[in-house]
Amino acid sequence: MKKITKIVITGGPCAGKSTAMSWIRNAFRQKGYNVLFVSETATELITGGVAPWTCASNVEYQKCQVEMQLTKERLYLQAAETMPDEKILVVCDRGVMDNRAYMSREEFDEVLKALHGEEVAWRDSYDAVFHLVTAANGAEKYYTDANNAARYESVEEAIALDDRLIAAWTGHRHLRIIDNSTGFEEKMRRLATEIAVFLGEEHPYEMERKYLIEYPDIEWLESNPLCHRVDIDQTYLKSCDGEEIRVRRRGENGNYIYYETHKRPFGGMKRMSTEKRLSRPEYRRLLKNADPACRTIHKKRYCLTYDTQYFEIDIYPFWDDKAILEIELRDENADIRFPKEIKVLKEVTDDPAYKNAALARKE
Repeated sequence: MKKITKIVITGGPCAGKSTAMSWIRNAFRQKGYNVLFVSETATELITGGVAPWTCASNVEYQKCQVEMQLTKERLYLQAAETMPDEKILVVCDRGVMDNRAYMSREEFDEVLKALHGEEVAWRDSYDAVFHLVTAANGAEKYYTDANNAARYESVEEAIALDDRLIAAWTGHRHLRIIDNSTGFEEKMRRLATEIAVFLGEEHPYEMERKYLIEYPDIEWLESNPLCHRVDIDQTYLKSCDGEEIRVRRRGENGNYIYYETHKRPFGGMKRMSTEKRLSRPEYRRLLKNADPACRTIHKKRYCLTYDTQYFEIDIYPFWDDKAILEIELRDENADIRFPKEIKVLKEVTDDPAYKNAALARKE
C-alpha cells in the first residue's frame, strides 16, 4: 500500500535545517523512501524581492507567503499520489504555522480569514513536526548569518524567534525538539533517529513517564505563550491479545482531526505504538466497535513546552484537585526538568490505576 507522510523541519535561525535536508535525503533514500522536498517559501520570496518591507504591510506579505506555502504542499502531495513508490516522504522546509511566529494574533486571524483557513487544520495537516533549536541557544559560537541572505537576527532576536516558532507549533500531537546538548553531527543523528522512529523504520516504541500533579494553575497555563490547549475525546475499542486500540477526536473550537492508535507492551515503560489518521466517517464507523465496558474519556490537554521538553497535562472533568502530566522520552534515564509552577505528587508511570484505559472503565 502506498504511504505518503508529510513532515516539517523547522527551527530558529542557524539551527541546521539546510544540513538536515541532506541527512534526511541520504538516510531515508537508503531505507527505500522517495524523499520529496518542499523548499523554504520565505527565502524564495525574500531573495526574489517579495518581503514584509517591500509589500504594503506585513499582513499582505504573509497572505502571499501562506498561500504559496499551501499551494506548494498541495502540488507536492498531488504529484506524490501519481508516483509508483510505496513509501514517499514529503519534507517541508518550514510549514505554514511558522508564519504565525512573524505575526500578531490579530494579523494571523486576518490571514486565516482571507484564505478561509482553520488553525487546527493547518497545524495538524502535517504528520509530525521536528524543531531544530537555533545555534544561538546553546551553541552560540556557531551562530552566523553569513550563509543565508534572508537571515538578519541578532543572537537575542534568534532565541526569541526560536521560542515563537515553538509556540506556533505547540499543540501538535507529534512535536519533537532537537536541542544543542550534543555536537552538531550528533544533533543531525538525533533528528534522523526521531524521524525513523516516527515512520516505524526503527522500533516505533514510546517511552512515557507519567506523573500525578496538583491541579495546575489554569490561568498560568493559558497565559503561557509556550502552552496550547486542545480538547480530546478518547474512546477504547474492543480488542484482544493484550492490544489496546483507541480512537481520538482532537482539536479545538469545533475543528477536529481524528486518529486510531494501537498499543502493545514492549517491556518496562516501553510500548509499541502505531497511529493513523482517520476521516470523520471512518472515525464514526469505528465508534460502533466501542468497548461497552469503557466510557469515552473527555479531557482538556495542555501541551506545554519548557526548557526544550514537551509536556502534556491532562485535565479530567471528574478531578478538581489533581491532573496527569506525561512526557515522551527517547532515553528512559533522561533528566526531566519541571517548571516551578508544577507540583509533582508522585510518579505513576507503572501504576495501572492512572492509565486512561483504567480511568475509562465503568464501575
